[in-house]
Amino acid sequence: MTQSIARFLELESSFGAPNYLPLDIVLEKGEGVWVWDILGKKYLDCLASYSALNQGHCHPKLISVVETQSKTLSLTSRAFRNTKLPELYEALHRFSGKDMFLLMNSGAEAVETAIKMARRWGYRHKGIERDKAEIIVCENNFHGRTTTLISFSSEEAYKKDFGPFTPGFKIIPFGNAAALENAITENTVAFLVEPIQAEAGVLIPPDHYLKSVESICKKANVLFIADEIQTGLGRTGEKFCFERESVNPDLITIGKALSGGYYPISAVLGNKNILELMEPGSHGSTFGGNPFGCAIAKQALDILIEEDLISKSKELGIYALEKFQKINSPLIKEVRGIGLLIGIELNVSARTICLKLADEGILCKDTHDNVIRFTPPLVITKQEIDFAVEKFRKVLG
Repeated sequence: MTQSIARFLELESSFGAPNYLPLDIVLEKGEGVWVWDILGKKYLDCLASYSALNQGHCHPKLISVVETQSKTLSLTSRAFRNTKLPELYEALHRFSGKDMFLLMNSGAEAVETAIKMARRWGYRHKGIERDKAEIIVCENNFHGRTTTLISFSSEEAYKKDFGPFTPGFKIIPFGNAAALENAITENTVAFLVEPIQAEAGVLIPPDHYLKSVESICKKANVLFIADEIQTGLGRTGEKFCFERESVNPDLITIGKALSGGYYPISAVLGNKNILELMEPGSHGSTFGGNPFGCAIAKQALDILIEEDLISKSKELGIYALEKFQKINSPLIKEVRGIGLLIGIELNVSARTICLKLADEGILCKDTHDNVIRFTPPLVITKQEIDFAVEKFRKVLG
């Protein structure tokens, strides 16, 4: 390890809270699907910052918007109006077909907002007794790290020594529609679910699961909330992953790639009869809906459409999945995925393999000890996929 790298690691370990365990690679430059470390070594980014970089690193159109808007107007708070917020609303309406939107910053904030909306809807529309609202979630979920969101996590590492926890949640098995039906009570206001559980290791539910979920929720007068923060915005070859089953959730949470990796911005997309229940003073954020973030988000959505990245994700996802499934190695337990959201489950430590891949110029991240996610920027090419697959084959061989 060179002295320059050691210095960066020393500073980070001395002053940074140790809540991450990154690989000891110090990056300083990115372009498209490629990144470079401080020594000039080039890597293929196969994580895309957990799907926040669907448009690739440093997209020229995003750079242009950042430069222009940063010199024009960055922040107004929501005490005043700005020109960029309604433009983003219009773009979100075109993209999603939803009626109304509430903008926040992080993905966790978007989920927290959806929870608040579901509870208010339950009290005001469904007539549930005050403070009795219940939301059903799934085992192995990952919706964020706030105190409320970890309250209904089934991952003990996310919860240890952070209690007491927020009540009002019920956990059922993922992918089991019958379990949802059985769990609903008179106090149930919503079912919150990831169409694919990315953080849990790219866990894909059975066919027609979401269709069954939608039917059950409608029958019971329960809101269907889809968390598309990692799976949405083209990652699985559709605008939203739930479109594979032609369903229409009542609320959708998005974030990450909504800014193309340039700025924290998230949103709840929903039906007007739910989101119109907000009123002045009931919810907000100083930075939520700021002109800088809105200008970036609108351009990020435009890039997905103009460059046909959503269709490319579907086509290249099929290509990559077949390539990975053909790797003959006793270390591979299963390869699964949809679009460019692929999980490679191993019989050995995934971190060990990630370290070896880094030596070969491939950046990946382990999840749940034995799964490697292959989630590159959607601007990747077949040739770059071939490069990644060959490096995986070499390391696993």
